[in-house]
Amino acid sequence: MKKLLMIGSGICILFLASCNDSEGSDTATVNVRLTDGPAAYDAVNIDIQRIEINSNGQWTPLNFPNPGVYNLLNFKNGTDVVLGQAVLPAGNISQMRMVLGSNNTLVVNGVTHPLQTPSAEQSGLKFNWHQTLEANGAYTVWIDFDAGRSIVTSGNGSYILKPVIRTFSELTNGQIKGYVQPQAADAVVHAIVASDTIATAIPNNDGFFMFSGLSQGTYTVSYDASNSSGYIDESTSNVSVTFGQITNLGIKTLHQ
Repeated sequence: MKKLLMIGSGICILFLASCNDSEGSDTATVNVRLTDGPAAYDAVNIDIQRIEINSNGQWTPLNFPNPGVYNLLNFKNGTDVVLGQAVLPAGNISQMRMVLGSNNTLVVNGVTHPLQTPSAEQSGLKFNWHQTLEANGAYTVWIDFDAGRSIVTSGNGSYILKPVIRTFSELTNGQIKGYVQPQAADAVVHAIVASDTIATAIPNNDGFFMFSGLSQGTYTVSYDASNSSGYIDESTSNVSVTFGQITNLGIKTLHQ
């Protein structure tokens, strides 16, 4: 809308008051959260110091208010933690990277071991996230850190972090949840496509398990009881997964 301002002795100045009002934002907001796959350890402590997102070929740091040590095993079966937020120009996202500090440890049977992180403290852990950000959009992305597959033992018995990380967003998040009983079966749950195990879950004490970040498709969910428990393995076939939905399998009870 045009307005006239009267200044001094009747001199009029014309200005455009509405030019900026009609222009939309050319940025998008990205919220980053951390989640984890299971691991047969007491704790996997990762010292996260900085996170950056590659937007249109440029690295932009995340507004990350709480750098420090995160126990990955606190964030399994659908549990996660907010890491931070970034406001980025609309366009293409290709990668993210996580820069670690030196305070990385692994706890095995109550004993704490240093966890070696080659290059992670300098160049950072790089992993792909392909997304086109639309202007004025708001996105949530999860960093899924597979602790169980990310730790290897060296020849001298030390532990090395070789990260297996994937990312998924609300637009690419297929989920399966359920319960497996009884607790005495000490079951591990797998999501399988054909003969490939796509994801593994170690249920909570109440038997609850959840898979997140699954691709759309049809899965077999297998419930593998501990060999020493005396319970029989079972499975559920033709489990359909659709982005943006949670497939609830209810309670699976294993038998001896």
